[in-house]
Amino acid sequence: MSTKLPIVVLSGPSGAGKSTLLKRLFAKHPDTFGFSVSHTSRNPRDGEEHGKAYWFTTKDDFRKLISEGKFIETAEFSGNLYGTSVQAVKDVQDAGKVCILDIEMELLSQIEQGVKQVKNTDLNNTCTFIFVQPPSVDELRQRLEGRNTETPQSLNARLAQAEKELEFAKTPGFHDKIIVNDEIDAAFEELEGHILAVMGKK
Repeated sequence: MSTKLPIVVLSGPSGAGKSTLLKRLFAKHPDTFGFSVSHTSRNPRDGEEHGKAYWFTTKDDFRKLISEGKFIETAEFSGNLYGTSVQAVKDVQDAGKVCILDIEMELLSQIEQGVKQVKNTDLNNTCTFIFVQPPSVDELRQRLEGRNTETPQSLNARLAQAEKELEFAKTPGFHDKIIVNDEIDAAFEELEGHILAVMGKK
């Protein structure tokens, strides 16, 4: 695998603004970055294409790939397996692009598992780990409420999980950069600046 291009591992609670920041990054640098296509054992949803949304596979085949050491990181959520394969990252790098991994799991243990797994691979020397967080849990609540997609139960569950993730982010040695997304322009400038610096372009 190429070691000339870094791998950017982005994590953070739902509602922190990762997707907005990444959309802006891809729009400003359309030929620089690429997403790896993850594997999953869940069934495709309407409109999802094999090889674009995910590489859809069975649990048995997924576990076989795990045993063969084909994944950088794997996790289980709601009874389904998810993972980022070495080949998926290599495909992005072979296209001459910096690979972005967006790790967003609902369970703290799975976030920790995913980050630890990536750090324990030989990709670690070319990875940078970035955590995006809201300025406060109260602000996060307002953002999630503003989506109008959460029930009271799901909102409370997301907030409780976010508090665990924010506490986990304080763990020394896991993240190279923590960005507090209080104002989107400033947060984007911080994200872009960090990544360009890792790439040796700033």
